[in-house]
Amino acid sequence: MKLFLPKQKGLGETRVSMVPDGVKKLVELGAEIEIEAGLGESIMQQDDAYTSAGATVSADPNTSLRSADMVLSLLPLEDEAVATLKAGAILVSYLDPFFNLERVQKLADAKISAVCMEMIPRTTIAQKMDALSSQANLAGYVAVVIAVDKLDKILPMMMTPAGTLSPAKVFIIGAGVAGLQAIATAKRLGARVEAFDTRPVVEEQVQSLGARFLKVDLGDTGQTEGGYAKQLTEEQLEKQRQAMAKACAQADIVITTAQLFGRKAPRIITAEMVNGMQPGSVIVDMAVETGGNVEGSVAGEDVVVNGVTIIGATNLAGRVPIHASEMYSSNLANFVEHFWDKDAKRFNLNREDEIIEGALLTFDGDVVSEPIKKRMAQ
Repeated sequence: MKLFLPKQKGLGETRVSMVPDGVKKLVELGAEIEIEAGLGESIMQQDDAYTSAGATVSADPNTSLRSADMVLSLLPLEDEAVATLKAGAILVSYLDPFFNLERVQKLADAKISAVCMEMIPRTTIAQKMDALSSQANLAGYVAVVIAVDKLDKILPMMMTPAGTLSPAKVFIIGAGVAGLQAIATAKRLGARVEAFDTRPVVEEQVQSLGARFLKVDLGDTGQTEGGYAKQLTEEQLEKQRQAMAKACAQADIVITTAQLFGRKAPRIITAEMVNGMQPGSVIVDMAVETGGNVEGSVAGEDVVVNGVTIIGATNLAGRVPIHASEMYSSNLANFVEHFWDKDAKRFNLNREDEIIEGALLTFDGDVVSEPIKKRMAQ
């Protein structure tokens, strides 16, 4: 079975879909791996590292796309590339389906079996394939680092002959994968950390990292079956804002991580709350690419409001591309290996498996994902 790894074409994207170790793992399974020339250049992996792992370098990417049985990518393929794929080919990549329904339909029309990495179920067996979590982990770390870079203070308490410096206060909203990593990173750097999440179940995790959990009685919240936070009512959001305003006013750094998969990010930090913060403090809006948690945040820009810097950095994981690529590569390789038929030496698209059922968007000309079909019908 022929697997093709195209070079990522996204503007400013520094991550790659697979590192040489991932290629070696798949070659050992019996896969025939072909890569586009320069696949790993952005992470300083030259083509010979991939050929040493068992891959061949494509002489012509379009020819390779036409002949590939399976394409493994990080970013979605461009429309021209999708049109080049043969009917029945399997595409595995990020696809952002809820906000790109037209792309999903084009994949269906081309009779491509499209597997969406963002929709890998959050189950125990699928953890090793969960690209959303692996990239969010790194993004949480990066969010703290870029906030510290903008802050005019140090994070740890420091006792010197000239006096004692108090530790900086960091307030993190959302204790999912990104939030927990942000908490851990800020604590390691010596900050005093407070965190909030709508799911009371995460309080113990927050406290285990040494942070204080801000309790707000919102009534019934909980989480979805997939482990994501449920969407709050407007009344709950207002109650949450009021409780968080004080925490923001006392914080040197605020990091917001609240995202709802397939929906616009909830607005959590209002302009009034920003105005109530100390001049010189910093906010990192990790949800800026899906609408933003912070009023006034702008994707790809830093905005200063009354002395408060609102960072709208995008593709945070892409700022540490070597490790981000290693983790995504591992997710992809683990996914392929899990469904690999070692006797037939090919990938088994087992539609009865819960992982495939959750992540498969299109098959044999049809959109087969129930959540996507519902969104298309709206």
